[in-house]
Amino acid sequence: MERTKVNYKQRKRRSWRVTNHIKANSTRPRLAVFRSLKNISAQVIDDATGKTLAYASTLDKDVAEEVKYGGNVAAATVIGRVIAQRALAAGVKAATVDRRHYRYHGRVAALAEAARAAGLDLGAAAVKQEAPVEKEVAKKPAKEKKAAKK
Repeated sequence: MERTKVNYKQRKRRSWRVTNHIKANSTRPRLAVFRSLKNISAQVIDDATGKTLAYASTLDKDVAEEVKYGGNVAAATVIGRVIAQRALAAGVKAATVDRRHYRYHGRVAALAEAARAAGLDLGAAAVKQEAPVEKEVAKKPAKEKKAAKK
């Protein structure tokens, strides 16, 4: 099988696993994120009713005026703020981030952090762990060699 086909299957499997885990274990609506090279979009979906409650994209005319290029972290931050405002206006106060097959890094993380800062409850923020500091251990004096037995 070609490597691209393998990658495609792995990506689909990962996306299904993440989304299915959120659908099965969460009572909150989900904030589904889609990113392409040139744009990013997000929507708040209520899986119980199957309806989209709020939507924001860099392709929206309101947002396009504010964002010059939609494929960077600055655009993701704007979309995070806008989706949070629209979700709060729709009556959604809490949601769960559905990152699909994307890593929670870069644009996806920026969108989630901006939505969290704008007042949308997305759960606890990821905690960055610092590298453990190695303690200096006092060296013991070298053991003296025992006198050889006679």
